[in-house]
Amino acid sequence: MLKKTIHTLEQKFTSSSSRTCDVHLKWNNLFRNWVRNISSNTQNDTTTSYSVPREKVDCIVIGAGVVGIAVARALALKGREVIVIESAPSFGTGTSSRNSEVVHAGIYYPRHSFKATFCVRGREMLYKYCSEHDIPHEQTGKLIVATRSSEIPKLNDILNRGIQNGVDGLKMMEGVDAMKMEPELQCVKAILSSLSGIVDSHSLMLSLVGEAENNRTIFTYNSTVIGGHIDGNEISLHISETKSLKEWNGTSILQPELVLVPKLVVNSAGLSAPALAKRFTGLQNRVVPPAYYARGCYFTLSNTKAAPFKHLIYPIPEDGGLGVHVTLDLNGQVKFGPDVEWIDGVDDISSFQNEFDYSVNANRAEKFYPEIRKYYPNLKDGSLEPGYSGIRPKLSGPYQSPVDFVIQGEDIHGVSGLINLFGIESPGLTSSLAIADFISTKFL
Repeated sequence: MLKKTIHTLEQKFTSSSSRTCDVHLKWNNLFRNWVRNISSNTQNDTTTSYSVPREKVDCIVIGAGVVGIAVARALALKGREVIVIESAPSFGTGTSSRNSEVVHAGIYYPRHSFKATFCVRGREMLYKYCSEHDIPHEQTGKLIVATRSSEIPKLNDILNRGIQNGVDGLKMMEGVDAMKMEPELQCVKAILSSLSGIVDSHSLMLSLVGEAENNRTIFTYNSTVIGGHIDGNEISLHISETKSLKEWNGTSILQPELVLVPKLVVNSAGLSAPALAKRFTGLQNRVVPPAYYARGCYFTLSNTKAAPFKHLIYPIPEDGGLGVHVTLDLNGQVKFGPDVEWIDGVDDISSFQNEFDYSVNANRAEKFYPEIRKYYPNLKDGSLEPGYSGIRPKLSGPYQSPVDFVIQGEDIHGVSGLINLFGIESPGLTSSLAIADFISTKFL
């Protein structure tokens, strides 16, 4: 709640230092104005025009996914005052907690792309951070497999691309050698990526949040940025409590409960980043790329006494994803997925409040079994159980070429102090620390 958050801010910034006292007085005044304005209007009075509290602040990050948290931490470590605004009740409830938790090496992506650059550097930074902060992780290694001879040219292309991207430790293997490493595996050739691994994404985010908060970052949950407007060189963010959007039809004009004017704002809203950017009055719509959404389901392996694989196992990539692969978690559980299911009709309300359908239809297992048995022929009938699903925030649709991460600054959209992050899908988790370092270096 905004009221509770501002009250927390008022108390948190009580300090003897002059800088902190200034911030304390700022939020104390904002809190009093907010209470006075809100208390003078009933919840049922939606037509009354009243003065909305408005305050200038330093930095705002919209979205508390792993990338938003990492950006907030990076800005805070450089001495900036940061507020993170998240519509959900806690951090990392969207894409950041609904993925494979794989640390990617940086193999698949076009040379010199953001994905390749940030993945390679981010992987190095992530392993180092996890080691220094006791974040559960494991460098398991990964096998990318060709299950028939017609896939070998694609496997060679993947190897060459990984080498061009500067990924060390890549090795092409004959199928017989790969199957000696993994007796349950069936393949004709494979690439061994020794640098791939897994990480406990929740522990990672919890640590990053703690560091950010220790450096005076404020996290406000259940608060949604519903839009904004650009006036000259200033961008004003319109903010409401998330619960106030429950009756919103998605098209009517929303009255903000609070307006904040930051020097720097990072739109790291993930699935809703494009929809939010389109609600910034004064930002040209042509700079906002079209959004596409792809649901990916995971199934877990049951009825087995021991995991059949020690490495991550990936098939040749498919349209929209990297194929139904084998992922191991740090508890030894085996997961298969994700598949790709394109979804349409996502509106602002759904994306702003993360109201996506994350259910996993047990019948989808019928498509998983034949895909998995291409490389794991001994998979038993009835051994797949529905796990979880996630939504990829994509910038390209079905049968279109994959699109790189989009990081927009003033040089692209002409708005001072606004950074838009679009299409931060895989390898976003691996790239998070590198993206944060790039933003805190380039845009400060």
